[in-house]
Amino acid sequence: MTFAAPVETKSIRFRARSFVAFTLTPEAPLSEWLESLDRWIGNSPGYFAGRPVVLDLNTLKPDVGEIEALVAELGQRGIRIYAIELDGAALGADLPPALIGAKEATADGLLMQADRKAGGQGRAEEAKRQAPDTLMVKTPIRSGQSVFHAHGDVIVLGSVASGSEIVAAGSIHVYGTLRGRASAGVLGNASARIFCRKNEAELLSVDGWYCTAEEMEPSSRGKAIQAFLDNDTLRIAPLS
Repeated sequence: MTFAAPVETKSIRFRARSFVAFTLTPEAPLSEWLESLDRWIGNSPGYFAGRPVVLDLNTLKPDVGEIEALVAELGQRGIRIYAIELDGAALGADLPPALIGAKEATADGLLMQADRKAGGQGRAEEAKRQAPDTLMVKTPIRSGQSVFHAHGDVIVLGSVASGSEIVAAGSIHVYGTLRGRASAGVLGNASARIFCRKNEAELLSVDGWYCTAEEMEPSSRGKAIQAFLDNDTLRIAPLS
């Protein structure tokens, strides 16, 4: 009589992981929304490259054919949709999956990240936490670098190069020239502000409301300014 040796099996390990995804919420008329998106991309090329993007369609409520066309339109713009939010939707296998149980990001539980420069990944040099809610960056932010701080303000002692970006849950303070993109209050803080000693920014944004370089008043260029929200309008005013 022979006996088979027991087969050793390894258990499958499932692990949960949280990450921040950008959400696009198209509105009607869709053609105008796409034109606005094209202006954003034109002023911030590569902004969506490598980023997880969720398409929230609960406002637009398109049918499946319209969703397929929209996903294709976004793909042509280099925006890859990770998942779709649409209550009660039955999406086909050719579309990104429906997202279930998504929650708005808050500063609680998110970790500060400062990474990704052109050609590789790395933290902005000498970035240090000044206080529990403040990130101080002591060196200039070079083109291609991105600083993301989900716990509060970002202070940059040097300049911010064109093609770089700062994303903060709180306010952004740049003591040099701001030539890149600055997005403050990204987790829903409408009271956040952007301050810089010399404004040459490609884009300024507070709580999702933004202004590109082309849309800024010429009088604000090259000057010390602050950007803030006033009744859902982004204001750019002299800093005196």
